[in-house]
Amino acid sequence: MKLHCEVEVVSRRLPALGLRARGRGARAVLSLCQPAPRGGPPRAGLLVATLRDKRGTRYELKENIEQFFTKFVDEGRATVRLKEPPVDIYLSKANSSSLKGFLSAVRLAHRGCNVEASLSTLTPVKTSEFEKFKTKMVITSKKDYPLSKNFPYSLEHLQTSYCGLVRVDMRMLCLKNLRKLDLSHNHIKKLPATIGDLIHLQELNLNDNHLESFSVALCQSTLQKSLRRLDLSKNKIKALPVQFCQLRELTDLKLDDNELIRFPFKIGQLTNLRFLSAARNKLPFLPTEFKNLSLEYLDLFGNTFEQPEVLPVIMLQTPLTLLESSARTVLYNRIPYGSHIIPFHLCEDLDTAKTCVCGRFCLSCFIQGTSTMNLHSVAHTVVLVDNMGGTEAPVISYFCSLACYVNSCDMLK
Repeated sequence: MKLHCEVEVVSRRLPALGLRARGRGARAVLSLCQPAPRGGPPRAGLLVATLRDKRGTRYELKENIEQFFTKFVDEGRATVRLKEPPVDIYLSKANSSSLKGFLSAVRLAHRGCNVEASLSTLTPVKTSEFEKFKTKMVITSKKDYPLSKNFPYSLEHLQTSYCGLVRVDMRMLCLKNLRKLDLSHNHIKKLPATIGDLIHLQELNLNDNHLESFSVALCQSTLQKSLRRLDLSKNKIKALPVQFCQLRELTDLKLDDNELIRFPFKIGQLTNLRFLSAARNKLPFLPTEFKNLSLEYLDLFGNTFEQPEVLPVIMLQTPLTLLESSARTVLYNRIPYGSHIIPFHLCEDLDTAKTCVCGRFCLSCFIQGTSTMNLHSVAHTVVLVDNMGGTEAPVISYFCSLACYVNSCDMLK
């Protein structure tokens, strides 16, 4: 039985010597092995071989394991702590299912159980074994796309462009070490929610596909913590869900050449966003929270921005309805809610509530007004909005009361 992963062997005596314990792991092949037979029963050992040391180092296993650390085994990480020598063997970037099977065999060997079927001979590891540690694969044609074999589990960067894909290959979603996934220039219409299981994914390129939406499930997945760069250019997306603004680690967002008719109105929550490009869409205005962004680069060229309305749209009610009043109270006091507490359609109403310029919330009782803003107020570099040299765009704002509307300096202008 063999396991391909990264390994770091650290002596627990190092702290006593004043030395730093952790460094960088090395690509390695781990084997359950036995010495050449001498008439006695097979005695399982753990052989750790690296590209520099193909003969490897062997560690006894029988009654020699002090502890297993498997909290992150689903992420392909674990630690085996030996008694003699007193070392910790850190395993990372392993296939999670292979790691679980290997650790099970190691446990049996530690207990003295028969694992003869899992044992390998004590021989040097071949160089070809280390070729499985490929971290980058670029495929740019159908003929090169692998159909009969799996992608190397150790991939961190995978590009499959111009391959005619109509859906995301589920084999890609098993690549738990993936940090960059490029599926540009294909025919993908829908994204599986399981892309959110790629816990290390930092860059996702979906440029030039046939996407019509970006699902709520993806917005609420582990991508919230990992995703930094997202390219959705040249698709057919008309709107992004309000939950999209939960991807708060985003720094680069490309939405060029879609059919966007609006930004998520909570876009101001993307506080780490520095690069935003949404040229050649159908945006009639920007949401008021757009003013909360702090960008380095902004491109909104070629959108169908409308002229601000002179008169506001008034939808105030006096007194407030019970629904409006209770919704404002829940949101203002940040009272937790969910479909297990209140009906699902009420959750949707709360999720899409409008934010007044004063910071309070309103559901269907508000004043709607439009004004203009100079885009240089939110971005250092601004691509001209039109061919006339303009850098201003209309902004739609909401006011929860007449007092807020009157007190708004922008609207008074």
